[in-house]
Amino acid sequence: MPIDHIGLGVPDVRAAQIYYDELMPKVGFQPCFGNGYCPVDWNGAQLFLYEAKEESPYSRSQPGFHHLAFVVSTRNEVDVVHAWAQGRGDQVLRAPRVFPQFGEHYYATYLLDPHGFRLEVVCLTAVEAEH
Repeated sequence: MPIDHIGLGVPDVRAAQIYYDELMPKVGFQPCFGNGYCPVDWNGAQLFLYEAKEESPYSRSQPGFHHLAFVVSTRNEVDVVHAWAQGRGDQVLRAPRVFPQFGEHYYATYLLDPHGFRLEVVCLTAVEAEH
């Protein structure tokens, strides 16, 4: 059964929306329902931002949420998100490249959002298939 939606707890939903309002169109999503983002074709999981009630910081090294991956159609889209993140001064964990351990054509970049959530943008097609 497919996943319907994913929720991220953030200390300030409005501040998080400023970031995600820029990122999400780059990975095929649009704002919806006030605090969420839906695929532009309405086919697939939605992402929602929720106000976090406690002051506990998010940590990728603790049990729980590890990262969120967005699949895009072309390697250029991966590169666009990488350039956007660099231009913002965001922490890029891994620059775009092929990660053969995940698949022959697995081309991805990894970055952190302003709250420290690890995000991945991945293209699964070969370079030749993009033209």
